[in-house]
Amino acid sequence: MPDMLVKLYTLPPLTPEIAAQAANGVTIRRGLPPEKHLVLEWVARHFSRGWMSECDVSFSRQPVSIWLALESEKLVGFACYDATGRGFFGPTGVSEAMRGRGVGTALLLACLHAMYDVGYGYAIIGAAGPVEYYRKTVGAQVIEDSWPGFYSGLLMNEAE
Repeated sequence: MPDMLVKLYTLPPLTPEIAAQAANGVTIRRGLPPEKHLVLEWVARHFSRGWMSECDVSFSRQPVSIWLALESEKLVGFACYDATGRGFFGPTGVSEAMRGRGVGTALLLACLHAMYDVGYGYAIIGAAGPVEYYRKTVGAQVIEDSWPGFYSGLLMNEAE
């Protein structure tokens, strides 16, 4: 999966996405350190331990660089930046039951706007899965010959 580059100074507005989610009973907000253990457990259960590790790093950043989607005070999605590397967006995930409702787009834009607000001009979407989605939603461009790139030599199984 290639990496993608996003111009943060040309992002679509965030406010309408947050408002649309709120109208549907979903809150998009930055994670808080006291809920770190709950978020990490949820990410490991619904996605992977690797993503759990990246989320762990996001909770150590100042400001915290993980955004959450909550419905009825229950976690239904997350998105991180500055986890795998500085300037990287991801990982991100939404529960299966909530997919297709714009939650992922709201989380993506919340993270990218937060990156712009702290001074980034560009973001890298690491190992972008849905390339066309990112191209359409935020104008991301594929970075040629970028796989495995930053992830080269990544330890994939438990050490013995």
